[in-house]
Amino acid sequence: MASKIAEASTDISLLEKAGFAASDAKGWFAALPELGDGFDADSRSCTKFWNLSEVLRAKLPPRAARGLDEKAAGELIHRRELGLRDEFLSIHAEELYGRLTVRRSRLLRVEELVLEAARLIPGLVPGAQAMAAEGVLPLKEKEGLEIDHGILLSHILAHPASGRHLCHAMLLPRPEARELLQRLEVDGSVDLGATHVSRVGKASFVELRNPSALNALDETTLVPLETAIDLAILDRRTEIAILRGGTVNHPKYAGRRIFSAGINLTHLYQGRICFLFYFQHVMGYENKIFRGVARPDVAPGDLTGSTTEKPWIAVVDTFAIGGGCQHLLVMDYVLAEAGAYLTLPARKEGIIPGMANLRLPRFVGDRLARQAIMNGRRFDCDTPEGRLICDEIAPAGQLDEALSNVIDGLTNSGIVSAIGNRRQFRIGQEPLDLFRQYLALYAKEQAYCHFSEGLISNLERHWKAASRKI
Repeated sequence: MASKIAEASTDISLLEKAGFAASDAKGWFAALPELGDGFDADSRSCTKFWNLSEVLRAKLPPRAARGLDEKAAGELIHRRELGLRDEFLSIHAEELYGRLTVRRSRLLRVEELVLEAARLIPGLVPGAQAMAAEGVLPLKEKEGLEIDHGILLSHILAHPASGRHLCHAMLLPRPEARELLQRLEVDGSVDLGATHVSRVGKASFVELRNPSALNALDETTLVPLETAIDLAILDRRTEIAILRGGTVNHPKYAGRRIFSAGINLTHLYQGRICFLFYFQHVMGYENKIFRGVARPDVAPGDLTGSTTEKPWIAVVDTFAIGGGCQHLLVMDYVLAEAGAYLTLPARKEGIIPGMANLRLPRFVGDRLARQAIMNGRRFDCDTPEGRLICDEIAPAGQLDEALSNVIDGLTNSGIVSAIGNRRQFRIGQEPLDLFRQYLALYAKEQAYCHFSEGLISNLERHWKAASRKI
C-alpha cells in the first residue's frame, strides 16, 4: 500500500510539472486498474485507463517539440500504458486470441490480427484513426504506438497453440497470388512492378525490382515480393525457384544487378516503414521460402510435410546487405558473383536483423555471427568465411551459365529427395516451435529498437538520413 501511495505521488507530481491539472493527474492514476476480475471486466477497466491516457497525451505538444518535463510526462504515460498491456496479456492472451479467431477457426495474418484486436478491446493496440495520424509522421516524431503491436504479438507467439496458429496464417498464399496463379500458368510470367516472376524451363525466377533504392526492402516491395514467392512455389510446372535482384539505376551501380541493400533506411527514418513490416518479412515470404506455402485446412507441422515447397537458389550480384543477407540463410543453394559481399549492419542501424541471430551461427559459428551482427563484420563471398554461406562463386560474366548448371544439377534426378532432405534439415535445425519461441522475444525487443532514440541517432550519424530524399 505504501509503495502504491509513493508511486501515485511521484506520477502525479511529474504530470503536474508538465502542466497538467492536479485533478486530471489524480484521476488518471486512480483509473490504473488492478486486474483479475475476468476477461470482460479487465478489458473494460483497461480500456478506461488507456482512453484517459490518450486524453492526457493529446494535451502534450508533439513529441519533437516537448520540453524536458513534457517529455518525461509523455514517457510516463506511455510506460504505464505498456505495463498494463503487458499485464493484461500475461493473463488473457489465450482468451483474446481465441475470441479474435473464433477459437482458432479463422486464420488471420498479423496485419489483420492487430486491427481486430483494436476493435475488440479499444486501446489495447492503436486503432485505425491513431495509426493514420501516426503513419504520416517521421520516425523521430512518432509516439511509438506500434510498440503495442510488438507486445501483443509477443504474448500470442509465446503460447504454443496460438503461436503455431498465427504462423499457419502467415504461411497461407496471399489472395493476390491465388488470383494471379492462372495467369502465370497461361502466360508463364507475371509483372508485379516491384517484382517479376517467370517460368524458364524447370525453374521459377523471382526478380526483385526496386532500382532507385538498390533493391532495398520497404513497404513498396513487401506485398509484390511475397506474392511472387507464392506464385513461384505454387507453379506446378516448375521444380525449383530462384531469387535474384534486378538491375538498378543508381549512378554508382547503373546497369548492374544488385541482390538487395536490405531495409530501406531512408524510408525507415522518414517513418514510412511500420513495425509490422518485420513480421510480414520473417513470418511471411522468408518463412515461405524456408517452409513452403501452407493450406488452410492443414496446419503446417514438422512431421507432416503439409506445405507445398521447392528448393530455392539465391543469385547474389554485387552485395546482399541486411535483409538481403538474411534471405540467404533460408536458401538451399547460394551462387555469388566474384567480388560480391555480405553484411548485417545491425549495430549501425540499431535494430535486430530478423532471424539472423538464430540462423547465422549455423553457417559461420557463434563467434563470426556475433562479429557480423554486433560489430559489423563484412563477409566477402570469395573468402573462406564467405564460402560458409555461399556454395559457389562465379565470375560476373559467367553467372547465368553457372546458374543453369546449378538448376540442372538440382533437378536432373527429380526433386522428391531434395524436398525430403530440406525437410529433414529443417526439423533438426529450426522446428516450428523454435521459430515461434524466437519470434515471441523478437516481437518485443524489435518494437523497442524500432522506436528508440538510438535508432534515429544511428540513422542520422551513419546513414545521413536527414539529407536523403528518396
